[in-house]
Amino acid sequence: MARRRQLYEGKAKILFEGPEPGTLVQYFKDDATAGNGAKKGIITGKGVLNNRISEYLMQRLAEIGIPTHFVRRLNMREQLIREVEIIPIEVVIRNVAAGSISTRLGIEEGTRLPRSIIEYYLKNDALNDPIVSEEHITCFGWAGTADLDDMVALSLRINDFLCGLFLGVGITLVDFKLEFGRLWENDEMRIILADEISPDNCRLWDTRTNEKLDKDRFRRDLGKVEEAYQEVAKRLGILPEAGVRDLKGPEAVQ
Repeated sequence: MARRRQLYEGKAKILFEGPEPGTLVQYFKDDATAGNGAKKGIITGKGVLNNRISEYLMQRLAEIGIPTHFVRRLNMREQLIREVEIIPIEVVIRNVAAGSISTRLGIEEGTRLPRSIIEYYLKNDALNDPIVSEEHITCFGWAGTADLDDMVALSLRINDFLCGLFLGVGITLVDFKLEFGRLWENDEMRIILADEISPDNCRLWDTRTNEKLDKDRFRRDLGKVEEAYQEVAKRLGILPEAGVRDLKGPEAVQ
């Protein structure tokens, strides 16, 4: 593996300096966390599967005009992405009640919401990613009104498209998290989709049985976590031909 300078390591991914200015290499790990890092473990092959699933979904979104940071997949665990200025807000789109909204509002998990709901969370592990309002976001300068308008418009388009795509393979898109970044090209700035879209940050249920096919299997000790991720990849038709296998990560320059 080529020696690259490591720029950042998060819970599920490592970012390395890219081969040319304005690019990064995003490496997907098998590490899994829940409860903001309180629970930790390994999901064997998760990095390989999330790399392929996110690649597939980013490409499909690009086909309908959604701007993304994805450039191309490099190998089983890495993809080349555009370097963006990440907006420190997580956008959560909910179609069915599950997780924290059920706990906070006392809505039975599995209840279909009257319409899709968008929530905002501040990206801050030390504060456990608190829920925030548009007023907080604009008041403290985390994003401007125009930025938020673009993020909401993109999120709703992404939700509509992905709901249909997953429904076509027998999966309900319950909820999911998106992150956005500012891409500067010359003097122009635009908001584009960043991070990843995978069973790590989506709740995906079998449409017929409501069986969970996402990281909730890890969070709730339901077992068969690896099999759930593989099932999503199989239904999307993108399970790696050689099967899920581990690859040694790139060697970072200290």
